[in-house]
Amino acid sequence: MSGIPHDHYEPNSRIEKWVDSRLPIIGLLYDTLMIPTPKNLNWMWIWGIVLTFCLALQIITGIVLVMHYTPHVDLAFSSIEHIMRNVNGGYMIRYLHMNGASLFFLAVYAHIFRSLYYGSYKAPREITWIIGMLIYLLMMATAFMGYVLPWGQMSFWGATVITGLFGAIPFVGEAIQTWLLGGPAVDNATLNRFFSLHYLLPFVIAGLVIVHIWAFHTTGNNNPTGVEVRRGSKAEAEKDTLPFWPYFVIKDLFALAVIMVVFWAVVGFMPNYLGHPDNYIEANALATPAHIVPEWYFLPFYAILRAFTDDVWVVQIASFVTGGIIDAKFFGVLAMFGSIAIMALAPWLDTSSVRSGRYRPSFKWWFWLLVIDFFVLMWVGAMPAEEPYSSISLIATTYWFAYFLVILPLLGVLEKPLQQPDTIEEDFNVHYGKANGGAEATPAE
Repeated sequence: MSGIPHDHYEPNSRIEKWVDSRLPIIGLLYDTLMIPTPKNLNWMWIWGIVLTFCLALQIITGIVLVMHYTPHVDLAFSSIEHIMRNVNGGYMIRYLHMNGASLFFLAVYAHIFRSLYYGSYKAPREITWIIGMLIYLLMMATAFMGYVLPWGQMSFWGATVITGLFGAIPFVGEAIQTWLLGGPAVDNATLNRFFSLHYLLPFVIAGLVIVHIWAFHTTGNNNPTGVEVRRGSKAEAEKDTLPFWPYFVIKDLFALAVIMVVFWAVVGFMPNYLGHPDNYIEANALATPAHIVPEWYFLPFYAILRAFTDDVWVVQIASFVTGGIIDAKFFGVLAMFGSIAIMALAPWLDTSSVRSGRYRPSFKWWFWLLVIDFFVLMWVGAMPAEEPYSSISLIATTYWFAYFLVILPLLGVLEKPLQQPDTIEEDFNVHYGKANGGAEATPAE
């Protein structure tokens, strides 16, 4: 499974040999649990188990909710009320599903920014990164469709606004929008389609997650130094690694337990904190909410979508060059999807030979500015589309694109990196081992 030398599963009993010769599932599980893992992984490497937990939670609670939900515009809202009031434990299952989505996105953003900082997208892990970005896109699609299902005011108008974006595509936009909605407007056909896809896509995500895990088990895991595990011999590899079980499994489970304390506190005491009160009003096509706001995890990209108006010179140039084909609305759509696409292109935009941001002094400043920029976009995405928020969102959007398209390529040429350790073992001993008074330190930072 992994290119790192290590002991593989050897069946002992006759039954194990019989099973292994026909379906090597035991060996696959053994190699997964015992895979050599860089022993200097810090606490930012715990988000994988949180994401796995969230996916399982969303699928299980979703299956239960589907048993009581009715995907019809006349009955959807009342079926949610039925779940909340009449189904045994229904309110808790729904709150777990609602807040589980927020935890899912919180973990995936931490996972993505950790990968951007430590260069986990660089060779030979480009495919792992691309698969991860595909999972993220499917998560966004699934979450958006799920937000429509309660059929409250924000559900209806959010669907109207977001599906209206496809109508901005020149020539084919109107046909795509009609096909997506199942008709000329958001109605029963739309709800049925979104319900069907919302139920299906998590299983597609689960399949991609398996491929994602398989990919980094093939290339080996990245680590805070960005230095690769020595692969010359098993003895050298063992100096840089520890088996995934029990060391990292126990560490990940401990981190998950701590996060679960906070998660259950939110579910138990403030389950609607991240929701919008308008979504507890049944959808009404004749009453537009004063301010249409998506869920918090969509806000940065919603801000990018709204940043480009007819007054922005880039939009004016694009419109002039294309003879009006690219207007402000279509430019905003391109910018929103482009802001995700350039993240997927990070392995080729980052020209530095050093993988980890730990040894890139200039990179650190620009990276943390990107993190701040992300939160600024999230903030302005929740604000009305007026000044000064429009100008702030345009500035923040400009930096987001500049970071990936200009700063990353230039830093690889201009930046002078710090000296990296020769091996993972050397870094481990400095942080946790002999240099700190003993070689029996834990692999946690």
